[in-house]
Amino acid sequence: MNEYNKKKNDRFGSQSWDSSRQRRSTDRKNSFDKEEDNSRGRSFDRRFDDEDAPEDNGLIIGRNPVIEALKADKPIDTLFVNADAGGSIGMISRMARDKGIVIKQVSDQKLTSMSRGASHQGCIAVGACAEYVSVEDILNISKQKGTEPFIIICDEIEDPHNLGAIIRTAEAAGADGIIIPKRRSASLNFTVNKTSAGAASWVPVARVPNLGAAIDVLKENGVWIYGTDASGESYTEVSMTGAVGLVIGSEGFGMGRLIREKCDYLLSLPMNGRITSLNASVAAGIFMYEAVRQRNAKK
Repeated sequence: MNEYNKKKNDRFGSQSWDSSRQRRSTDRKNSFDKEEDNSRGRSFDRRFDDEDAPEDNGLIIGRNPVIEALKADKPIDTLFVNADAGGSIGMISRMARDKGIVIKQVSDQKLTSMSRGASHQGCIAVGACAEYVSVEDILNISKQKGTEPFIIICDEIEDPHNLGAIIRTAEAAGADGIIIPKRRSASLNFTVNKTSAGAASWVPVARVPNLGAAIDVLKENGVWIYGTDASGESYTEVSMTGAVGLVIGSEGFGMGRLIREKCDYLLSLPMNGRITSLNASVAAGIFMYEAVRQRNAKK
């Protein structure tokens, strides 16, 4: 544990990690639909698949229903619009942007598919299964409990089933909350809620425009950041008895380079079979419960 103590003292303020995984950029960019980043006021690309269309009871279809939902401050996860529809679409987009709601520009055909033929008038809002909180709200939870923070950070977990499973395990493990990015991430839609077995209603989730900046806030509040990577130390050999921010990397790519460089420790799982990786939510569960085991042993 001498090496561990040395790391605690140094905190790797100037050390960076060499990324062992290359991210796709050009291929990913070509296959993404256009999405608006409200935090920066510009557009970027994002993959769009069938999981972005949750159950019917999560949809608010048509201009007037969407406008009234926005006015009433109903929890809205995402606004889908066809910018070419004109009329009040611009006003609706501005209302959503002012409330920090993610806006995705899609085709009229996609909106028709989502609404199953109902008149969408160029816009559909997807209701959130729970309201998002701030990073500070999550930190206050551990202060109120009088315990060290235990926070899960999801680095671009795009499969809603994985995010739902992570939320379910986090609730069972007693985590204070979860942090997800606005971009390239599953969100609190009804698929996530169903997969979490309702845990999404109990675990606070912060949705942030910049995951790196959120990690900096955690560090300023004494939280140590533990990344998960095959090049790291064995997960049972590193102490997780203090304030923990556990980063779970995206499916297929792992953690992004910038997020990896912000980690104080890298944890790995032994892979003794022919398969060299685990499902993101399964790996997250193993890491979470190792932290639980260590924290309970300390009591």
